[in-house]
Amino acid sequence: MSLLIVENLKISIEGREIVENLNFQVEKNETLAIIGPNGAGKTILFRALLGLLTYKGKIQWENGVKIGYVPQKISIEKDFPLSIGDFFDLQDIDIKNAKVLLRLMGVGMTVAGEDKYPNIFKEKIGALSSGEFQRVLIASALASNPDVLLFDEPTAGVDMGNEDNVYKVLSNLQKIKGFAVVLISHDLNVVNKYADKVLCLNKKQVCYGHPIHALTTESLQLLYGEEAVLHHHIKGQYAHKHKEK
Repeated sequence: MSLLIVENLKISIEGREIVENLNFQVEKNETLAIIGPNGAGKTILFRALLGLLTYKGKIQWENGVKIGYVPQKISIEKDFPLSIGDFFDLQDIDIKNAKVLLRLMGVGMTVAGEDKYPNIFKEKIGALSSGEFQRVLIASALASNPDVLLFDEPTAGVDMGNEDNVYKVLSNLQKIKGFAVVLISHDLNVVNKYADKVLCLNKKQVCYGHPIHALTTESLQLLYGEEAVLHHHIKGQYAHKHKEK
């Protein structure tokens, strides 16, 4: 049975239709990327999947499924008193497991791989960079041993080197633990490299399937416009895909 089945999904807010006629499935050990322009309904879709919004249609999770969630970039005040250890304690997460995941995510480590903080769990969250805090959120979601992870642009604010490391770690852990990932992303390189399926969303379903087959010139044009498609060709992000066909 699929971890998640979505059929004929419609989401309206204050009488305005945000998402219409959406159909997709998520299987175990699968990565589904959701792409689309700003205002396309991607985050609204996540809120519905988490049971935070009313909707019409069908959202069916497998019985007993455990969901981990990482939101978009969150701003934390510098004087926020909570430590990293406190943050994990509040979620009743095993500290040993959390420590391993933090190191894998590069939190508290210099570029040379040396300890940046003598005791990472005593470090105040407000003292972290936005990229480090985002990686703490990812580590906490992983430490809860979920069946599926919902990632809403999880590496927003993370520098390019650490971003690549985050996705490598996720991919390796997914092979070991078998969890599914549903990922909102604007980076077609990430989609091409890590996604098993892609859902193109612009208030309605524009495309769905394996990236090689779903991300056609036509579907990208419907999502982003002709100028954006040309930009992807120039950068080689999309041209490479067509070369592989």
